Formats: sequence, structure tokens, C-alpha cells
Amino acid sequence: MTEYAPTTQVAPDATLKPEDVIEVLRQCFDPEIPVNIVDLGLVYEMQISPLNDGSRIDVKMTLTAQGCGMGGSIAGDARNKLLDLPGVVEADVQVVWDPPWTPEKISPEGRTLLGIH
Repeated sequence: MTEYAPTTQVAPDATLKPEDVIEVLRQCFDPEIPVNIVDLGLVYEMQISPLNDGSRIDVKMTLTAQGCGMGGSIAGDARNKLLDLPGVVEADVQVVWDPPWTPEKISPEGRTLLGIH
């Protein structure tokens, strides 16, 4: 099995580190699943762009099922946490459905938390 990692793009002048963003996103959870959105493999892309007065973060994420009614809430929670990062003045979190999420995207840490071997 291959470990899944989100696509990360950082503009050359960005002072924010991708690992800082990932760490914040690890604080966001689907309320029905006790694993964060990063380790569930829900974060597909993350881009950091410098602005005149700080940084902008754009994230594309998905959900485990298209019928999940918590998508807006989870994305909003992620956006609010990103805006709390020092120097972040803009953040956008979009829920996308392509490619569809599959359990193979769960990280080894997430698998351990879920009891999947």
C-alpha cells in the first residue's frame, strides 16, 4: 500500500511552512470519526501564497461520503483554524469530489487509531 500525501505548493516568498499548515489541519475532525482530516486522507491539496500583508492558504479537501451533511462545518472549522495561524490573512477551504475518497488514503497513523491493519 502506498502512503497518501496531499499535494503541497508553496510560493517562493511564503514564510509559512507547509508543516505548520498540516499541523493545524490535524486539529480538524469529522465529528462522526475520531481521526483528523489529514490522517483520514481528506486533504487533497494545500497551497500557500504570499500577499502584501501576510499569506493566503488554499486547501482542497473531500469527505468520506458525498451525502455527509457536515462538509460545510468541517471546511469552516479548517478555515477558521488556518486564519488563526500567525501571518495568515486569507484562507479558503473547498470541498471537492474528484478524485473520490477511498479508505486507501488513510495514513498509517489514522489506520492505527481506527484499528485497521
